[in-house]
Amino acid sequence: MNGKCIIIGAGDLTIGDFPVGEEDYIIAVDGGLSYCGVLGLEPDLILGDFDSVNEQEREAIRQLKQEIPDRIIELRPEKDDTDMLAALRLGLEKGYDTFHIYAGTGGRLDHTLANIQCLLFLKRNGATGYLIDGNGMILVICNEKVSFREQMDGYLSLFALGREAKGVTIENMKYELDGYTMTTDYPRGISNEFIGKEASITVEDGEVVCILQY
Repeated sequence: MNGKCIIIGAGDLTIGDFPVGEEDYIIAVDGGLSYCGVLGLEPDLILGDFDSVNEQEREAIRQLKQEIPDRIIELRPEKDDTDMLAALRLGLEKGYDTFHIYAGTGGRLDHTLANIQCLLFLKRNGATGYLIDGNGMILVICNEKVSFREQMDGYLSLFALGREAKGVTIENMKYELDGYTMTTDYPRGISNEFIGKEASITVEDGEVVCILQY
């Protein structure tokens, strides 16, 4: 699959526009449908229990279900998966392995944390996800090396997702590490800085969440 799956959530949208390729697949999740209207995007699929939409948007969804029923998936409010996770599962089923998630942060903290866990879900299912907003990006690094171009600017923070992440190495940043074991009870990886060099993060065994702030 050459394209990426673009997910528009119902959190805070802090970006005015973003590139969409011909092979990309756009899913509007619940209240994210209204953002698609603001951005001038036509989603390929609209999914959710629609508990975060207003009455006007709910009426629009009813009309869409009559006009394009194959592009609307209405979920029951009582379910185990979040709307976001349901959208990611569908993207995986369609063969996508790269996911760009917008409006997936801000608002309720529990939803933001749930979406970070969704990034881990993607990683454990052979895909990579990015929570993107106007100020930065969040991704999960798992048993791999990730590089950042020398033009990168801003701050980078790392936090262990499991009990510990072993062999954490940070190269060509203001604060470096070499084979460090990162744990969940000591935030040593916060507020690192890019220094105009091609930087890299390596995690030999475990999972960390990487938060970039531009």
